[in-house]
Amino acid sequence: MARHGNGDGSETELAARAAWLHYVGGMTQSAIAKRFGIPTTRAHRLIARAAKNGLIRVFVDAPLAGCIALEEQLKQRFGLAACTVAPDIGETGPMPLRTLGRAGATLLMALIEQRRGAVIGMGHGETMASMVEMLPALDARHVRFVSLLGGLTRKFAANPYDVIHKLAEKTGAEAFLTPAPLFANTQEDRTVLLSQAGLAEIGRLWGEAEVCILGVGAVDPDGSIGRANVFDPEDSLREIRAAGARAEVLGRFLDAEGQQISTRYDGRLIAADIFGLRGRAVYAFAGGPGKVTPLAAALRSGVFTGLITDEATARSLVTFVGTAAPSTPNHGAGGQK
Repeated sequence: MARHGNGDGSETELAARAAWLHYVGGMTQSAIAKRFGIPTTRAHRLIARAAKNGLIRVFVDAPLAGCIALEEQLKQRFGLAACTVAPDIGETGPMPLRTLGRAGATLLMALIEQRRGAVIGMGHGETMASMVEMLPALDARHVRFVSLLGGLTRKFAANPYDVIHKLAEKTGAEAFLTPAPLFANTQEDRTVLLSQAGLAEIGRLWGEAEVCILGVGAVDPDGSIGRANVFDPEDSLREIRAAGARAEVLGRFLDAEGQQISTRYDGRLIAADIFGLRGRAVYAFAGGPGKVTPLAAALRSGVFTGLITDEATARSLVTFVGTAAPSTPNHGAGGQK
């Protein structure tokens, strides 16, 4: 079997990588040839071979051996039932949004086609938005989507990374926004908001969501939650981090061991309780250098049964030094990869 360039697999694997770089990464055949150290004509033949062998549909459906190995290591380390590691396509920037978006869209399509859940709970964030952006138009009228957290800022402006409306447009499914801020002004305001008929119905849908896909946030003023205008003006996210918080999921803050950190916002939060999602199929969806520590913390919580991430982040997670992962696999209702 010939090995070229990255030296990470057989001729079929090389063809799959070339197809991924061409169709997903948008690279030219000459750029691919240069990356692999092969003639351009050979790069052309590899891509043609991938098409001939049925590897190309809407997405490249051929995980590379190295990614499969990472998936198995992450499943074992964090007690996961499912893991998808998307091959690197050479993106620059703080997050590989194109890579993650394609991988997330592939998973969501599979969940819809396999009718894995009548209600699918969704988080917010840039990565989630990239997934919906990459999702092709399809008929998912048998599914209902529900946002698992308040989607409005303190000024009641829309969150730019709320995915619910776009999902409804692309799938024809009923999609339910949580029409409230992530944090109410006071605990009393939260009680009043949750007593309203509309939000009470949303709360019931939270309980019915059999599958959930959640972004994992960094506790960083420059991250999505830091820029979302949801905190009190006098408060600093740095204070929450100083208290030990290493990850944010659905408005809750987790320490390095995946335990919840108490903050002034606990009694004001309008979101599903992440620890109440245990026993369901719950996917963590994040990637990039700044998400390694948050992902490790979130995966140690025992909530998540699945993970979607990119190759570089997966490699960092495998070698991440810190508290040991849960010893009991959290397979819950988690399904297949």
